[in-house]
Amino acid sequence: MIEIGLIGIGIGLAAGLAAIAGGIGVAIVVANTLQGVTRQPELRGPLQTVMFIGIPLVEALPIFAIVISFLLLGQM
Repeated sequence: MIEIGLIGIGIGLAAGLAAIAGGIGVAIVVANTLQGVTRQPELRGPLQTVMFIGIPLVEALPIFAIVISFLLLGQM
């Protein structure tokens, strides 16, 4: 019975921390891209391309954490 409760706490922590980490990561990528565009406006296109590649890479880790939390949910 205690194991089920601990698995539930693990699921909640994994999902919650993944959401927070994903939001912070995307905010950092976008903020740095905007800072680069502000400094050198002529590089807007290449910086935007790098940003659009970087955002999914940053989001990959939280998606893996959500998948793991769903797998743990299946263990309950």
